[in-house]
This record gives sequence, structure tokens and C-alpha cells, in this order.
Amino acid sequence: MGTEITLIIADDHPVFRQGLRQVIETDKQLQIIGEAADGQAAIAQILQTNPDVAVLDVDMPNSDGFEVVRAVRQKQSPVRIVFLTMHKDERFLNAALDIGVKGYLLKDSAVTEIVASIKAAAAGHDYVSPALTSFLVNRSRRTAELAREKPAIGKLTPTERRILFLLGAYKTSKEIANELFISVRTVERHRANICEKLDLHGSHALIKFATEHRSELG
Repeated sequence: MGTEITLIIADDHPVFRQGLRQVIETDKQLQIIGEAADGQAAIAQILQTNPDVAVLDVDMPNSDGFEVVRAVRQKQSPVRIVFLTMHKDERFLNAALDIGVKGYLLKDSAVTEIVASIKAAAAGHDYVSPALTSFLVNRSRRTAELAREKPAIGKLTPTERRILFLLGAYKTSKEIANELFISVRTVERHRANICEKLDLHGSHALIKFATEHRSELG
């Protein structure tokens, strides 16, 4: 990626979308190459134009922001995502971070933060509205607590950690194999290794651990 950052913006409110465009276009480094008013249009725009960043409203008709992210990830799109939302909810933030969203921006502060969030995402950095800092602190604290309670978590390989995270989303071994481009047999071998390292006995214990600690594993 060069100095220019290409992006699309997707929001079902045209007035809000126009306001975003006006703010974004004040920075000459940012180039808007597409707009969308719903989730399906956003998916099409991302796959057709291959932008560096996609700024997505979480609540859109015809596929919400989360569904858009899952759809473009299945197509192996490298686009970095910034979520726009009215939700000042820790669960929404954790869910967004869990699926790899780079920016999480409250709509009531979007005008002052949108440019910074886009540039951060384009550079591969995370950006979360400062008003939600306490949620990040909570997330970090839970991760540290998990490391203390289960020191062996640090012994997991990146692949094992990713598989454990996906198990926490109730993914089957076949679904995980498809997502990671490995065989089902390899996934099962990783599952066995995870159980051994974490001293978990049986598939039920593995799934229970994964679902309870998913936010700390992302």
C-alpha cells in the first residue's frame, strides 16, 4: 500500500454517509472509491474494488457489519475493517475485536475520530473510541487472569490458539479446516494437543473452555 489509502463507506443513512464523506475528503491521503447503503452492497463493493479500508455501519439492512466481515473473509479479502456503531456495549466491542475488526468507532464521535481510525486501520493498528477505553482494560485484565489461571495457554502455538478461538465460536472441525486451509485430521490432531497442554479431558471440556474464554483468545 502506498501513501494513498483507498476506502469504501457503508451506512444506510445517506445524510450521515455524506457527512462522513465530507470529513474524510478533507484529508488528501484518503480516497473514497465506493459507497454502499446496505450490507450486501458493501460486500460487493469490497470484493469489486479491493479497498485498503472499509468503514461499515454495524446495523445495516441486508447483512449487518458482522455478516459483511464474515462474507469478505471467506473470500480471502485483506481489507481492514472499521466499525461505526451506536452500541456502547462491551459485548459488541469484544465480538468485533474477536473477528478481527481493526477500528470500533462510536457514531457520536465519528466526525472527530474517523480520519484517525482509518489511518490506524490502514497501518495495521487497532483503534477504539476513547470513550470505550475501560472495556479494553477489562479485556486485557481477563486475558492476564487467564494466563495466571492457565499458564499453559502460553505454550499453545499460534495455530492451536486460533483453533481454540474458533472452537469457542462453535465451529466444527470441518469448518475450522476449511477456514485455515488444513485437513480435518490436522485439526483433530491440534485439538488433541490443546487438550494435552491445557490438561483438558475430552471434547466437552475443550469446547466448554473455548466458549468461556473466547474473548481472551482473540
